[in-house]
Amino acid sequence: MQLLVKHVRLAKEAALAEVGIQDFEFETLHRLAARDSRRATPSELANELMLSPAGMTGRIDTLEKAGLVRRIRSEEDRRRVDVALTGKGHERWKAAMDVRATAEASMVAALEPGEQETLDGLLKRMLVTVETARRSPA
Repeated sequence: MQLLVKHVRLAKEAALAEVGIQDFEFETLHRLAARDSRRATPSELANELMLSPAGMTGRIDTLEKAGLVRRIRSEEDRRRVDVALTGKGHERWKAAMDVRATAEASMVAALEPGEQETLDGLLKRMLVTVETARRSPA
């Protein structure tokens, strides 16, 4: 399993390099894109990505300099700053998603369609089990 994970990681890194972003940039853009045009606070993003507030600030700075996100000061509460994808950020995220999907499809092409469905179901069950255990207090 570790060898397969390594190959998946390398394929995804190559796909992201093809569109000019790194994994940490993609993960942040992906979190913002999942919000369907809703903004996020830096602390919300930090929690979702399991980063320190300082780490998140650095990440947002990098993405903002690249024109992929923008900070927006709240009109109701001037202390609040939200982060949103820019048009360029959404385009870059979408391109990365397309390239990653192609890379994943080429990896599972070794399996017959029925085997792909079985694998998908098994992986989903494993993920739910692991995530549920992680959230449960020990």
